[in-house]
Amino acid sequence: MIRVLLADDQELVRAGIRLVLRHADDIEVVAETSGGHDAVALALRHRVDVALLDIQMAAVDGLTAAERMAAEAPSVRVVMLTTFGEDGYVRRALRAGAVGFLLKDSTPQELIQAVRLAAAGRHVASPEITGQLIRGYLDGAAPSGDPHRERLAVLTERELEILALVGTGASNAEIGQRLFLGEGTVKAHVSRILTKLGCANRVQAAVLAHEARLSPGSP
Repeated sequence: MIRVLLADDQELVRAGIRLVLRHADDIEVVAETSGGHDAVALALRHRVDVALLDIQMAAVDGLTAAERMAAEAPSVRVVMLTTFGEDGYVRRALRAGAVGFLLKDSTPQELIQAVRLAAAGRHVASPEITGQLIRGYLDGAAPSGDPHRERLAVLTERELEILALVGTGASNAEIGQRLFLGEGTVKAHVSRILTKLGCANRVQAAVLAHEARLSPGSP
């Protein structure tokens, strides 16, 4: 059972999300809060797997809660609940270790799938905002890809190939098919890549691949 924490200062939003997740027999909302001030304590107390955090809340917002979560409850997968146009927060959320961004008007199926993917360690984002999030992040990055290329110098040729595919959003299975590798082998490579680059998750690694202008087949 995937145990979920829900943090949103709008009671109707929480009620709607809770109702949707109730229809998934492998997901349970075990804790709720109207602000981020007690999110970490609740996550630890209820052994939460996934935290759905609203980006904008009174007092302590979701971004601050995500940063505290990364420091005090790193095993919890954080998915930020957002509205279209809030992509300016993405850099801070990525640094905080968030694994996904979900529009509040996502379909019930998208919400359930996002929780399942996050629990499995996959990064998730509503289709409508994926490109916007990446572009918004890169707009604030240095124009030259050289510093980012230097950061990739610690990777082997095979790891660079895999990182380039991670940057396209490919899953481990898809990468394995492309490179004729077993899914377990790809998973091990991705884990080493994240460790070498100091990335908290695949989203951060994907952004780094874009910053370095790394693409499948690129030198």
